[in-house]
This record gives sequence, structure tokens and C-alpha cells, in this order.
Amino acid sequence: MTVWIGISGWRYPRWRGTFYPHRLPQREELRYAAERMNSVEINGSFYSLQRRSYFEQWVASTPDDFVFAVKGGRFITHMKKLRDIETPLANFFASGVLALDRKLGPILWQLPPNLGFDAERMNEFLAQLPRNAGSAAGIAADHDQRIPDDQALIKAAHPRRRLRHAIEVRHESFRSPEFYQLLRRHHMALVISDNPGRWPIFTEITTDLMYVRLHGHSELYASGYSDRELDEWATKIRSWVERGCDVYVYFDNDAKVHAPFDAISLMHRLELSRQPS
Repeated sequence: MTVWIGISGWRYPRWRGTFYPHRLPQREELRYAAERMNSVEINGSFYSLQRRSYFEQWVASTPDDFVFAVKGGRFITHMKKLRDIETPLANFFASGVLALDRKLGPILWQLPPNLGFDAERMNEFLAQLPRNAGSAAGIAADHDQRIPDDQALIKAAHPRRRLRHAIEVRHESFRSPEFYQLLRRHHMALVISDNPGRWPIFTEITTDLMYVRLHGHSELYASGYSDRELDEWATKIRSWVERGCDVYVYFDNDAKVHAPFDAISLMHRLELSRQPS
């Protein structure tokens, strides 16, 4: 399989009684979503370091062919702004990310809208990112007290397994051939971030990975995608697959519960539909 489609996060109270059945226990929500789509984007890791036990639970709650994308911490991207991140990066990987093992898909790094392109800063950041699970484990070993030793995961079950990264930028200065070349040199994907004009949309293909985040085309986080728009995205996805790209698509238009239904509709168009047990 080369196409993964899902939602950005899955724990939303407003989804209960609409997407999730009324009496479904919260602990079963990921399982329920995973029966209907083949991937989700973990976004809680953006706001705070997660626990190793959480990652282990998420693996146990999903089918063998399920894949997680993991969002890198905002402490790295928004507070440190990619500078002096050796220890925060170690904490991120030691927190339990490696527990996903074969279910670990791309790692997403979302930059703040006020951070413009700086070639030196960007090159240093990209050079620090691990390219396989063994390298990530080596970085994780340098974690500090924020990840207690008895909770840290600093070993990879499959050290040679490839790790892939995608970056979502939100400043017009990144529309630069120099930036694109940096991404190609580091085999880094540039996220296509659909939105209603809040920040620029970049469509440059920089590696064999396409990562799409659909935040709502006409109303940020709220509007659903029409049949025509979903048909257009399906056409784009097929063209990327024909070019040899793996494609990850996540719906982030969660505010009015469009995200899970849009994800399922797009999967139908691409004949990826899952059969709930």
C-alpha cells in the first residue's frame, strides 16, 4: 500500500454521538477509527511529551497494517524555533515514539507562521533529524530528567528501518528554490497545507513522500470538502502514486465533525475502504 488516509487526532468530545456511537468508551475510539481508515496523525505529541505507555496502547488498539504519523513537539518548532534542540529532540524520541515500530510513518514538523526561511537554521535542523530507527534511538539516549529512565525508550526493534520526515511551513519566504533544494538534499517532504488563505500553500515535490494536511478549504478547521473537491484530491493522489510517491493525507477540519467522514469518503474514491469488524 502506498496511500494512507486518516484524521489529525481522534479524541474530540464533539465527535461523540456523531462519528463515534453514543455509548462507545473513550478508550475504544482509536480502535473504532482504525476500523474505518488506515492511518491517523498523532497531534498530542505537538503539545506535550507523551508517555511510552500511550504509544504502546495505540499500537495494541490498531490493526497490523495501520500507520501513525507523529507530530513533532512545538517546544522544538515554536519555542526553540529549531535552535539548540539537541535535548528536546532526544526527549521527543525517548518519550515512546519508537514503540510504534513498524507502525511509525512520517514525523511531521510544523513551523509557526512568524518563522521565516533562514537557510543556515534550516540546514542545521534537517541535518539533526534521524534517518532510521537506530539513529533515533541513539538520539533518544541523550534525554534528560523530563523523561525518567524507567519510562524512556532508547532502543529500536528494527534499527535499520527508515524514518521519514515532512515539514509544514507557514511563511511566504519559504517559497524559495534554495529551500526546495535543501529539502531534496535531506530527502524531506514539503507538506501541502490546504487552508482558506490563512497561510501560503506550497505544492513543490521534494522527495518520494507526499504529505497533505486538509485544514478546511473555505473555513479553517470547520468546512467540509465537497464531492468535487474530494474527486480532485483523489486525482492528485493517483498522479503522485504514478510518480512513485507514498502519500499520506490527514483531515484536520474537525470543528464540525467533517474530518472523519471526509477521510472515509476519500478512501472510497481510492478503493481503500476498510470493513469494520
